[in-house]
Amino acid sequence: MNTTPAAHTASTTVRGILLKLAKQQDDLAAQEAAAVPYWTPCPPSVLGRRAAAEVLRAQADEYLPALIGVAS
Repeated sequence: MNTTPAAHTASTTVRGILLKLAKQQDDLAAQEAAAVPYWTPCPPSVLGRRAAAEVLRAQADEYLPALIGVAS
């Protein structure tokens, strides 16, 4: 798979943004989870943020073939 330098840069940028958003969701989930006692159920917002982070990382991984030059 041949990619132009501009496409490679764009893929790298978008992947970086997605990973940054995923980290932010993980960090927010950790803060929210830390705010409640350990014996209480995990707030639904924590589970939602963790799920969002997982999806964002999966989307970021879809850019890997373009970045390493592997045809999908």
